[in-house]
Amino acid sequence: MSSHSTASEPKPLRLGIAGLGTVGTGTVKIIQNHAALLSKRAGRPIAITAVSARDRHRNRDIDLSDYAWEADARVLAAREDIDVFVELIGGDEGIAREAMTIALKAGKDVVTANKALLAIHGQELAELAEANGRLIRFEAAVAGGIPVIKAMTESLAGNQIRRVMGVMNGTCNYILTRMENAGLPYAEVFEEARKLGYLEADPTLDVGGIDASHKLTLLASIAFGTKPAFNAVEIEGIERVSIDDIRRAADMGYRIKLLGVAQMTARGLEQRMSPCLVPADSPLGQLQGGTNMIVVEGDSVGQIVLRGAGAGEGPTASAVMSDVIEIARNVRLPVFGQPASTLLSSQAARTAVPAAYYLRLELADKPGALAKVASVLGDAGISIDRMRQYGNDRHQQGAAPVLIVTHKTTPDAIDHAIEALPRTGVITGEPVELRIEEV
Repeated sequence: MSSHSTASEPKPLRLGIAGLGTVGTGTVKIIQNHAALLSKRAGRPIAITAVSARDRHRNRDIDLSDYAWEADARVLAAREDIDVFVELIGGDEGIAREAMTIALKAGKDVVTANKALLAIHGQELAELAEANGRLIRFEAAVAGGIPVIKAMTESLAGNQIRRVMGVMNGTCNYILTRMENAGLPYAEVFEEARKLGYLEADPTLDVGGIDASHKLTLLASIAFGTKPAFNAVEIEGIERVSIDDIRRAADMGYRIKLLGVAQMTARGLEQRMSPCLVPADSPLGQLQGGTNMIVVEGDSVGQIVLRGAGAGEGPTASAVMSDVIEIARNVRLPVFGQPASTLLSSQAARTAVPAAYYLRLELADKPGALAKVASVLGDAGISIDRMRQYGNDRHQQGAAPVLIVTHKTTPDAIDHAIEALPRTGVITGEPVELRIEEV
C-alpha cells in the first residue's frame, strides 16, 4: 500500500478567464501545453475552472469543453470555484471594470492586461484590492512580453528611479521603420498596417499615442510612487510625421520614434508621449518593426534596457502566466509596488528639461528670408547648431525646405519661436518641430 496520502497534494490554483481573444486563447494554450512544467514551477497545479467571452461558437483552435462557460464576465468573477479572475476583455469602462470590481469584492485576486482601465481607475482599484487583501497583477498591460513591471517593482526596488522612457507601441514603431526602410508615405503604411491587423479597432489609440500613454502612466506610478495620472500625460501622436522628416532626420544621423518619457523634477511629474529624434546608433534608434523597448535609469543601477515583443498572442500570454505563477507561489505585492495609501498625488509639470530640437520650415524664395528666421530664433534665445537648405521642393513652387538643429533650449523658447515664425512672411505652411532626446 502506498504511503503517499492525497491529503498533502497542493490544491490547484483555479482560474476564471474572461475574454478569449488573442491573449485569452494564448493563455489557455500555455496552460494546456505546459501543465506539468507550470505545476513544478508554481508548486501547485494551475487549472482553468470557467471561461467567458462574447461568442461561444467562434472557432478558437482550442478545446474549451472541460471548462464551465459563463456568458457574462460579471457572473464568472463571482463564482465560488475560482481563486483568480483573469480579465482579458479590455476597455476602461463597462464590463471589464464592473467584473474586476466584483472579483475583488468576492475575494479573488485579479490578473489583467488592461492598461486603459488601470491608467484611468488604477488608484481606486488598487485601494479596493488592498482593502480586501487581494492582488491586481498587470505585467501583460505594459510592453507585451517584456517583464518590465516585475523588473521595476522587484529587481529595481532598491533604486531611486530618475527616468523611465521607451517605445511602447509596436504599431507606431512598425509604421515609422517601414516608412524609412521602404521610402513610403505615412498614409500608405498606415493602410498597410490596418490590412495586416496591426491597428486597434480605433486606430487613434495606436497612432495618436493613447495606448502608449496608458502604459507610460503605469510605469511612472511605479517609478515615482505616484497615483496613476493618465490625464496629465502630454500626448502627441505620429500623424504629423512625414516621409521627408524621416529622410532628413536620417541625413543628420537620427531616427524618429514615438517616445514616452516620465521623470520627476522639482516642479512635479513630467509625462510626455511624442515623436522625438533619437541618435540612429542608440539602442532606441536601432529598434526595428513592432518591437518595444523600455529604458529605466536608477541612481544605483544606472541605465537598464529591456527589449522584446510588445504585443501578440505568445508574448502577452507569457506575461499573463508570469502573474498567475506569482500568485500560485503566494508572492504578494502591492499593486503599484507600494501600498496604494502611500502613493502621492503628483503635481503635473510641463516639460522644461532643455533639449536640442529639429525644425523643418518651408522657406519662401525671397531675399533675406533666412536672416529673418535666424533673427526670430535669436530673439527667442535659440542658437543654431546645424542648418541645411535643400533645393526647391517638388511640392511647392518657390519654396525650399530648410532644416535646423538647435543647440539645447527650453520647450517654452521653441513654442515662442514657432508662434513668431509665420509672422515673418517668409515661411509657407506649418513649421514642424521635434525634440531630440538624449538616450
